[in-house]
Amino acid sequence: MSEPTRLVDEGSENDGSNGDGRRPEPDVSPGVLRVFGRQLKRFRVRAGLERPEFGSLTGYSVSTIAAYEQGRRVPPPRFIDQADEALDAGGVLQEMKEEVARAQYPAFFRDAARLEGEAVELWVYATQAVPGLLQTEEYMRAVFGMWRPLLDEETVEQRVAARLARQHVFERRPAPLLSFVIDEAVVRRPLGGWSVMRGQLEQLMLVGAFRNVEIQIMPLDREGNAGVDGPFTLLYRSGGDQVTYLEAQGRSTMVSDRREVQGVASRYGIIRAQALTPRESLAFVEKLLGEV
Repeated sequence: MSEPTRLVDEGSENDGSNGDGRRPEPDVSPGVLRVFGRQLKRFRVRAGLERPEFGSLTGYSVSTIAAYEQGRRVPPPRFIDQADEALDAGGVLQEMKEEVARAQYPAFFRDAARLEGEAVELWVYATQAVPGLLQTEEYMRAVFGMWRPLLDEETVEQRVAARLARQHVFERRPAPLLSFVIDEAVVRRPLGGWSVMRGQLEQLMLVGAFRNVEIQIMPLDREGNAGVDGPFTLLYRSGGDQVTYLEAQGRSTMVSDRREVQGVASRYGIIRAQALTPRESLAFVEKLLGEV
């Protein structure tokens, strides 16, 4: 039997789909974002536009434009295309689009982020926190704010921006099929306080109504749970390639061995069968909303 193929990072940010955001040291490359921001501002000033005017042209707020120009937030590809055209940048901003997208992630997660962006199917089992792809910005800040030792504000901003950028997966066409099974304890744990959690539960209701998304809750009273080994993410690409992404205690592993990945896929099938159905799960979240 061949050995499983694993790519292991010994100090990862743990910013994968399960979303707990742990990492001993920041590993973000904001330099590209600052360069892009300076170029963006230069073209805006050359065009004789103030931020409010430019924001009206692109549909973004003044504060968001400022954050892009200062390299504090990651601009989505759609904004870069709009900005290049509105400012007559001649493709200069668009040429930076790929580098900007890569710079938002720590080095270890860039391959996983690329696979996530290419995936036609994504399966996530979450036991500690709401999956990153489903998190509200307030919930993200609560999660990153709980890490110890404390993260500095700049690092928190960078990680929030990167996680928000990953959520553009919901805008992709054709839409990927996304399946999430979330342990009941996760949706009952008020990270950041009940006001934050209420917004997060509302987000689950909203995204769970998308035709290409299924969200299921694994009840605490289930006597059987095939997911006792912990959280994981399965990614399927159009060519049929399958990869498992694992994360725990600040470390990440990507597994591509076919037998091992198939084992995880089989386990996920059992987990889905043991959990509430998507309809039952949304009803459960709605009921929980009424309690908070």
